[in-house]
Amino acid sequence: MFPFSRRFRNMFRSLQLTLVLSIVVPLVLFSGIAIYIGLGAVEKALNERLREDLELVAQAVSGPISNALAQGDELVLGESLKSIFQIGRISGASVFDENSDRVASLGVADTDVSNSASAEKVIASGKLGGAFRRVDGESVFSHFTPLVAEDGRIQGLLQVTRKRSDFHDLVASSRWWAVTIWSAFSFMMILVVVLGHYRTVGRHVSRLLENMAGLAPGRWLLVVPPSGPRELRQIHHGILNLGQRMAAAESEIEGRIARERALAEQLEYQEKVAMIGRVAGGVAHELGAPLNVIQGRARILARSGLPEAQHRHLSDIEHQVTRMTTIIQQLLDCFRHVPDSRRSLDLSSVLADVMKWVSEDRRCDCQMLETEGLEQAMAVRAEPLRVGLACLNVIRNGCQSARSRLRISAHDAGDCWEVRVEDDGPGIPEEHRSRVFEPFYSTRAAGEGTGLGLAVVNSVLKEHGGRVEVAGSDLGGCRMSLYFPKEAT
Repeated sequence: MFPFSRRFRNMFRSLQLTLVLSIVVPLVLFSGIAIYIGLGAVEKALNERLREDLELVAQAVSGPISNALAQGDELVLGESLKSIFQIGRISGASVFDENSDRVASLGVADTDVSNSASAEKVIASGKLGGAFRRVDGESVFSHFTPLVAEDGRIQGLLQVTRKRSDFHDLVASSRWWAVTIWSAFSFMMILVVVLGHYRTVGRHVSRLLENMAGLAPGRWLLVVPPSGPRELRQIHHGILNLGQRMAAAESEIEGRIARERALAEQLEYQEKVAMIGRVAGGVAHELGAPLNVIQGRARILARSGLPEAQHRHLSDIEHQVTRMTTIIQQLLDCFRHVPDSRRSLDLSSVLADVMKWVSEDRRCDCQMLETEGLEQAMAVRAEPLRVGLACLNVIRNGCQSARSRLRISAHDAGDCWEVRVEDDGPGIPEEHRSRVFEPFYSTRAAGEGTGLGLAVVNSVLKEHGGRVEVAGSDLGGCRMSLYFPKEAT
């Protein structure tokens, strides 16, 4: 029930029906009223014409009939009445004397006019007159003409009648044609409005509505050109402008959400780093002194002339103490946050220092080292020691993984500078790549790595708003890519 009533209300509110109700219906009503008034005027004119015709006929024979009535000549009186039927379309004629008695008659005529108001009025005024009345059961128009004697006295009346049916046939015919023309006119008006509305407005509105139905988040712009009358084009431009504002607002909201999410992630990361940094600092402080004491005592014992077997144990102790010290230092490097020390610098100068350290590292002596694009100017805003540490860790990992080749290159990656390190080693399985940046996670055998090197790299890149990615290399091994945001000019 409700959908039907809703559809009915929508149909009632449609522009097409509004045009029909506000324009066509008034025009049809006005034309109907005009036709009705026109038919009334026609009927009145025909009635007047009927009266004039009968009046002319009566005047034409009133003279001879008056003389015949005064002389009492019934033969002349009869012939005069017969001549009336030859002059015009007459239904009947009668002659009455001054006492309202019928003297002679032909056709449809009254036998007594004593009760006729029209006859009394003619006798009293001496003027012509007439009206519709029933004679012998038929409706006729009865016209009375006074018969005046030579002395000016009214000596009788001449009644001439015509059947009302003849008059009605003409009026009915006129009405039928009027109704037919009015109906055809009304139908054509409605047809013109309906078809004209569809061709000039309806199809353009339907097309616009179909395209508006496709508007949704991410698709706020109309893809069809404007069409139709000027008002519809203005509506189309208005919807297009509204869609552009919606798209701009949606883009701005998405940008704000992305920035807020990035800020929230950065804040969460910084809070986590700060917390772990405090823990790492406490651990380093608590373990640093005992480890220094152990290392010092081991060195003293090594100088005391102990046997060779005991010297080997002391070397193992010193090696493990050095390893623990390295782990503590990497923990501090991993979770130390120094954003205030960033400055504008050329990344190529940092890479030049890193390559010097690599050339002095004996772990990279047996590798064939290839470089590409490291000399180009690469403006970044960074803390040079932390950036150098991240690059050095990645290159050392590459040296340890490579069999014979290690390639280091720098590339322009749009809004970032990419430092790429590739080796021909065994690579990192794809299922492990998402975890290699987690602290203490390592793909090497136990005791061969701390699992903190790449965690330090990831921490440094996040501090600088960059990222680090791991993938396969065309050399056959692993490819590490460090992305540093370019400094805004």
